[in-house]
Amino acid sequence: MSQQLYSEIMPCFRYQDAPAAIDWLCRAFGFERQLIVPGPNNTIAHAQLTYRKSMIMLGSGQNDGEYGRRVTSPAQAKGLNTQTIYVVVEDADIHYAHAKAAGATIFIEIKNEDYGGRGYSCLDLEGHIWSFGTYDPWVKT
Repeated sequence: MSQQLYSEIMPCFRYQDAPAAIDWLCRAFGFERQLIVPGPNNTIAHAQLTYRKSMIMLGSGQNDGEYGRRVTSPAQAKGLNTQTIYVVVEDADIHYAHAKAAGATIFIEIKNEDYGGRGYSCLDLEGHIWSFGTYDPWVKT
């Protein structure tokens, strides 16, 4: 199986304050802005952030249209998540320290995993669950 240069699966998020979320995700987790499409009244109609060879998409939490009525942020859903994200990082300890210093709420402290790698899990500023670690299922060790 050949490995692609870029992911064809892109997680999508809704944030109540998407402009603040974009700034925070870049500062705390190391994402880079690839495309930002402003919406009315300081909202984000669509944004694309990259991390190495991967991308996420996000926008402001608007409950209109077929898509918008079915998607919300954990901040509006009593802190619950229906999916989580795992991101492979080169050095979990450095990433952990950077995220913690930026205010990420760590709920699983950094540790070595029985199945391999080292990682941690945290909440972003609106309660989305993120896990970061060195375990890469594509790399055979």
